Amino acid sequence: QVQLVESGGGSVQAGGSLRLSCVASGIIFRINTMAWYRQAPGKQRELVAAITRGITTNYADSVKGRFTISRDNARNTVYLEMNRLKPEDTAVYYCNSKTVDLKEYWGQGTQVTVSS
Repeated sequence: QVQLVESGGGSVQAGGSLRLSCVASGIIFRINTMAWYRQAPGKQRELVAAITRGITTNYADSVKGRFTISRDNARNTVYLEMNRLKPEDTAVYYCNSKTVDLKEYWGQGTQVTVSS
């Protein structure tokens, strides 16, 4: 089992910045990829950014150039630095981990609200 705890959400005006953190515990040595997803009201959950243990990253087109995902393996933490936030970034953001045997775990989510 892997437990994921997110923090750092909140409310910000358009153009502002937020930093999300997600701390993993449990069988962390089996974690390969960590990622951030988001789900806006009435929409499907979508991938925002992902990072492998080897520090390969990928981003949704809508956040490229504005968001940065990073990972501190020593602290079992993944971060999402969000800059130049837009109202359409408003969503619940979820931390996700995938283990080497393809098991998937989710955090409880943290709300990000961007006002215009």
